[in-house]
Parts: sequence; C-alpha cells; structure tokens
Amino acid sequence: MGVFVFLPLVLPLTALPVARLAEQHLHPRLATHFLTALAVVLAVCSTLCLGLLVVVGTAQLPGNPLPDGWSDAEVRDAVPYDEVAGKAAIVALVAVAAACTATARRHRRVRRRAWSALAGMPGRQLVVLPDGTPYAYALPGRGRAGRIVVSSALLDCLNPRERTALFAHERAHLTGRHHRSLLAVRLAARANPLLRPLQAAVAYTTERWADEEAARTTGSRTLVARAIGKAALVSRGAPTPTLAGIAGAGPVPRRVAALLAPAPAAMTWPSFFTRAGLAIWTAAAGTLGSALSSANATVTLFFVLKTSTNL
Repeated sequence: MGVFVFLPLVLPLTALPVARLAEQHLHPRLATHFLTALAVVLAVCSTLCLGLLVVVGTAQLPGNPLPDGWSDAEVRDAVPYDEVAGKAAIVALVAVAAACTATARRHRRVRRRAWSALAGMPGRQLVVLPDGTPYAYALPGRGRAGRIVVSSALLDCLNPRERTALFAHERAHLTGRHHRSLLAVRLAARANPLLRPLQAAVAYTTERWADEEAARTTGSRTLVARAIGKAALVSRGAPTPTLAGIAGAGPVPRRVAALLAPAPAAMTWPSFFTRAGLAIWTAAAGTLGSALSSANATVTLFFVLKTSTNL
C-alpha cells in the first residue's frame, strides 16, 4: 500500500475548487446532488482509510484481542510510519464516530421536539404557530407527510403574495428532501473537516433550489426575491442546520441577486473547457482516485492479514 493508504485523507482537497464554481455555474438541483454525492464518497473513503490504519495501530498495543499475526512486521510494513499513524488513527476514528453520532442524535432530537410541539395541531401541511418570534422551516416526516412550520410573527411581516412565495419555498424543501442532503454533507464534514466547504455549498444550493422552485410556482422571480429579503431581515433560521428554511444558510444578497437575474440554464454539465467543467472533472478524478486508493488499500491489507494469520 505504501503512502497511497493516506491519499483518501487528503484527496478531499480536490473537491474544494468545485464548491464555489458549482454554486455559480450549475443548476441548483444538479449542484446539490453532485456535491452531496461527492462529499459522501470522499467521507466514506477517508473513514475507511482511518479504519485500515486503526487495524495496524491496535495490533501493536499490548493486550489487544486481535490475532498475533496482525502485528507481524509484514503487516506493519504495509503502512509507512505505522506506529505513529496507527495510534493517531485510533484517536481520529473515535473523534469521527463521536462527532457523527452527536450530529445524528441532535438532528433526530430536534425533529422529535418539533413534531411534539405540533401535537394536537390540525393535520394540514401548513402549520401556523402563535409565536412572537419570526421563523419558518420545513419539517420532514418519517412515514408521514412533512409539515411547513411558520410563526404568526413572520406572516405579519409579509403581504399575501409574499406569503405564497414563502409557502412555495418551504414546500420545495419538503418535495426535494433537502434535509437528507443537508444531513449527509454535515456528517461528511464531521468525518473529514476538509469537506466543510462542500457542506456550506450544499446548504446554499438547497436554498437556491427552493428559490427557483418558488419562482417557477409563483411566476415571479422578483416576488420571491422580495419575500426572501424580508424574511431574512426579521427572522431566524431553522432550529438545526439539517432542516431547511427560507432564512437559512447562504448569503441572502447572492440569493436575491440570482433571482433578479435570468433563470439558470437547464440541468446540463458544463464543457470541460470551462472553469466549472474543469473543476467538476478535477473533483470527479479526485473522488475516483480516493475510492480506488481505499479499495486497493483494503484488498491489500486483507491479503496481508490473511497471510499473516494463515487463514
């Protein structure tokens, strides 16, 4: 394996240039799907890399339950700087597991509390809560229809047409299942901090996706831009970053400017000879390299361990 075993830990750097360019040059829906897949694959590969290093590292510790053959020189030689890398990977993998678990639990806890707050409310998709704090967000359901939660304070700040744009925006979040993408990239960023730019990019592209759907539904890009501006000025975001709302992540001026510009082009890939195309293919090559490196390291280490234990 050699130094190639470490590649999945640093190859997420190849995805960084694509984040901003995808926001600017790809349709928001395409950008969301592409960046989410990119983040998940790179996170899985880097976590697998840590797991392989942990196997080598724990095999050297006294009292470990692993077969004695796993600490043979042949196994240690498969990973450069095995003593330092293996033990450091143990700490890193524990930190990754703790961070991902905490994020998933918080997402589940916030959703559970949000649904509990709606107990006894009418079964309509739109729920207006009598609250003096302005907010609006899409609350996905599990085995049941999602809800659009809006406070009366926010509705008081919008006129009837702007309310229609608000509802269309939040409905787009539910229809597009944006909470899944937001949670996936957030977990990926917990697994590898180098993926945080992709987390921020997906948070922005999901909002842009909902903006465009709201503009298509209402037939007025200016109306949606005005509703977003008003909501952002007076309201707070969703209760957790893995839920989506009209005043959610992403620079609001950029979203408003995008709505005041012509609608984005159809969902097509840019040419390789453009900046966006070059960045996308670079990121794709980095992702493929990371996946192949992880697969090669896994297979190689498996056969090394198999040989050392005479399986």
